[in-house]
Amino acid sequence: MKPVSFLALGALALCLTGPASAEPAAADDAALLATAKQLTEAAKTDEVGLQFVEDLTTEVGQRLAGSPAEQRARDWAVSELKSLGFTNIRVDSFEIPYWARKHEHLTVLGPHTQDMVIAALGGSRPTPEGGLEAEVVRFGTLADLQAATDTDVAGKIVFIDEPMYKTQDGSGYGLAVQKRGNCHTVAAAKGAVACLIRSVGTDHHRQPHAGAQSDLTAPDGHHVPMGELPAAALSPPDADQLTRLLARGPVTVNLDIAVDTAESAPSGNVIAEIEGGAHKDEIVLLGCHLDSWDLGTGAIDDAAGCGIAVGAAKLIDALPGTPDRTIRVVLFGSEEPGLFGGDAYTRQHAEEAGKHVLAAESDFGADRIWKFQTRFGEGAMDYAKAMQSVLVPLGVVPGDNEAHGSSDIGGLRDAGVPVVTPYQDGRDYFDYHHTPDDTFDKIDPEAFRQNVAVYAAFAYLAAESGWDFRKGAGSGE
Repeated sequence: MKPVSFLALGALALCLTGPASAEPAAADDAALLATAKQLTEAAKTDEVGLQFVEDLTTEVGQRLAGSPAEQRARDWAVSELKSLGFTNIRVDSFEIPYWARKHEHLTVLGPHTQDMVIAALGGSRPTPEGGLEAEVVRFGTLADLQAATDTDVAGKIVFIDEPMYKTQDGSGYGLAVQKRGNCHTVAAAKGAVACLIRSVGTDHHRQPHAGAQSDLTAPDGHHVPMGELPAAALSPPDADQLTRLLARGPVTVNLDIAVDTAESAPSGNVIAEIEGGAHKDEIVLLGCHLDSWDLGTGAIDDAAGCGIAVGAAKLIDALPGTPDRTIRVVLFGSEEPGLFGGDAYTRQHAEEAGKHVLAAESDFGADRIWKFQTRFGEGAMDYAKAMQSVLVPLGVVPGDNEAHGSSDIGGLRDAGVPVVTPYQDGRDYFDYHHTPDDTFDKIDPEAFRQNVAVYAAFAYLAAESGWDFRKGAGSGE
């Protein structure tokens, strides 16, 4: 692990000042906003967050949920956070069902024999040793498969060829991912022997996108490591190739998948804090997820989010004194196979949910933030506008009050914790998402530091202002 220099943080502490009042009078708000703006300037040269990402992706690499690599990542993170000066560092442990790929192969048989590039989907069942041979039946969408008769599907390998479209806010993912999550259950109910899907991504490279299937539960409701069928994602060019072959006549393939599973494996959430002052029991949570899929090194998904949260917290920590409220950084474990870390945190910290004054999670890459959404009480909208006013010079437009936060903080949001969504530009995110190309070189340092600036600004205001983001309409200060 590389040594961490605190020279930059020390210099920042000398040049930034900020008030230390838990519930400032209105006259103090201008000083708070001025300090928040100074933090955004300091973030332009911040090295802590980006170095965190580089070191995590280089020294640990892939971090499959429940694997020894994820354990190494937790150990690494604890050591790194200690070296950075965080306090109250601990790991909240929990167990998950474990699934890992061993190998996957797809070969077209017959006169047009050729190999295709696939990735087994998380929760895929194995095929028999040597693979299974069956005819492929193509559907343009998941809805087309749902409308098919059992006769159309029984004994065949289902192939859903639905593409995904680029959008700035990533909304194309919500539709496209349905085939990945549900093909195995729908196809199995109709008698299929396996599932293939066009990768859930927006690139056109010959690399597949990994990802988990949904509904991996036993009849009694507990989570299980495998779904209903063997299932894999085709790289986009191979999906095109298979479609062209099917246009020429029936296609039979050999699908060979081997996996490793366990009913229970260790995971955990790494927690570290910048402890607050007079109201240290009140928490501003900045989150990310520590695990990744195993094809790349999980740089944009989601080492970048962890670096953004850590970098922002350390900028605030460099200010003189301490923030009034505690800033808690949570590196959630095992997000990819089913939001296990977020669910565990919500359960394990249920008694202090009311003490979480604000939560945010960075889990959409490292491109520039362009919009800032909130989910505050109706009486707290002036606070949203104050935050947004600091962010406009960073190229961030005000959003609405319908923020969802992100995946791991969904339980806190549902428990009534105010959340914000700093929306990153997602037009290129799904070119790399869950692929071998999710590597450190895909992160643009300038865009990354703009993320750190945004997180530092709103987190500082939340931690130092004493503002009540739950405040209802008509409530007093």
